Amino acid sequence: MQPATRDRSGPVLRLAALLSALVVALACGAGTTPDGGGGDRPAAGRSSAGRSSPPQGRQEDGTMTIGEFKSDLNGAVDLAEQYWGARFQQNGQRFQPVRRVVAYQRTGEVSCAGQGVPRNNALYCSDGDFIAYDVNWAVQAFRKIGDAFLYYLLGHEYAHGIQTRLGIRYSYTIQQELQADCMAGAYIGDSVKDGDLDLQDGDLDELRRGLAAVADDPGQPWFAEGAHGSAKQRTDSFFNGYQRSLAACDLGR
Repeated sequence: MQPATRDRSGPVLRLAALLSALVVALACGAGTTPDGGGGDRPAAGRSSAGRSSPPQGRQEDGTMTIGEFKSDLNGAVDLAEQYWGARFQQNGQRFQPVRRVVAYQRTGEVSCAGQGVPRNNALYCSDGDFIAYDVNWAVQAFRKIGDAFLYYLLGHEYAHGIQTRLGIRYSYTIQQELQADCMAGAYIGDSVKDGDLDLQDGDLDELRRGLAAVADDPGQPWFAEGAHGSAKQRTDSFFNGYQRSLAACDLGR
């Protein structure tokens, strides 16, 4: 997936490799790490550290190079800034982009609210207003899952930054996370509608299966710290945002 303006060539949205690997990848991209105020709190929630890599034995896509990874990551950041900047402007509000996106390689190399960020993870940290990701883990997931991973990852974490900017803070983790799923859906769906992303047949069905795969385990209490929602809840939240834009995401609460 790359931002695909009407007169720029490049790969279209590809989700064909999502499926079971998303159990690992999106769990980390779905706000499961320290945040310090925008969605996930330090040392709270379901850490992705125990789900360190996509399933083994799958063939990497040899067309996905480090250069493509950098290009897609930068494209996802640029698109998020473009998307949210336009929405804030429409509401007569000043938009301040997330200050930085930080790559790290070792546990503790980056800190959020005084706590070291673990490997195999990604997060938005409101204390410092940044998104951080384990670059080795992200590149591995990119190669095994596809470029769509980066857009979902970035879109969800950026949504936590927007929640912080709007002063949205729910009592339960699940509320914060399902809203971020909805916002990520709106970011991707609206970008497709605007012609900034291209979509291939079958991509949404595969994304739906991937979202179901990263749902909380059956029996997980909805009120538990770190809960993200059932398969139906997560899928409904994302696709409500995808189909109905931000009107579905209850940002005016």
